Amino acid sequence: MAVFLNERDVEALVTMSIASSVVEEVMAEFSLGAAADIPRERVRTKHTTQHLLQGYVASRQAMGFKVYTVNADKVRFLVHIYDVNHGHLVGIIEARHLSMMRTGAASGIATKYLANPDSKVLGIFGSGRQAASQIEAVCLVRPIVEVKVFSRNAAKLSEFCSVMRERLKLDIRAVSSAEETVRNSDIVTTITNSATPLFDGAWLKQGTHINAAGSNMLTRRELDESTLDRCNLIVVDSRAVAERECGDLLPVIEAGKLRWGQLAQLGDVITGRAPARTSADDITCFESHGMAVQDISLGTALLKMAQERKLGIELPIGL
Repeated sequence: MAVFLNERDVEALVTMSIASSVVEEVMAEFSLGAAADIPRERVRTKHTTQHLLQGYVASRQAMGFKVYTVNADKVRFLVHIYDVNHGHLVGIIEARHLSMMRTGAASGIATKYLANPDSKVLGIFGSGRQAASQIEAVCLVRPIVEVKVFSRNAAKLSEFCSVMRERLKLDIRAVSSAEETVRNSDIVTTITNSATPLFDGAWLKQGTHINAAGSNMLTRRELDESTLDRCNLIVVDSRAVAERECGDLLPVIEAGKLRWGQLAQLGDVITGRAPARTSADDITCFESHGMAVQDISLGTALLKMAQERKLGIELPIGL
């Protein structure tokens, strides 16, 4: 029978260390052709938009999809996982927390391969749930001692910094401007739904690594052209996904300053099929959009852990 995991089950099972290990593994598999990913499709109605991501991961013997709906009331996520050998449904997982953790993990893995090893200062735009996982993932792979957080919602920002400071036992503080967030930061992360660039690329110091995780629609844009012009290396999770939804890159592509084929994929960097940074002064950028193979791999790992810990609910469907 298939197993259903709710959000509480997922939160009890997943850690950033687990999510990061799984995401790193599947991105390498994607690079080597052992995982297949179909870019997000959307169905829009007056009140609700449905998003669908599909994929297959050979090592997990799993295929499936994530579907989520967005409206003014709520965002609802579900991952469905099937056994590739027999075609039966293995599990259904509530995936709000799963999505947050795998998105943070992807930025953390990009940071592991692209940021300078001695990076200590992180500047981050955004103070929502996704920002929490971004900070945790970066701190897992670099010796961060200071985190500067900027958000337009001052009340939410203060509470966010207080919670994260207690959770990670780090100097995590609110700053009052975009410029302060970027100046002298070794790593800059953006996780917003902004339609306009968040900062001036001239503020970046040499050697900065950028994780741009919010521009997963052509109508969203977090980075300006000066930022991208200064980058020595731009890496995406998937070129096929980036071509369909990267609002950051579209202006420089249309201006002829960059071609889609020039972009390295994260899995290629992990496997050594594409170079990482070549100098401590390089400015590097990871454009993250999210992939079904990340959801499927992490979901499959959680279903196995749930079986061992006797978590979840058996459903009268699947076989």
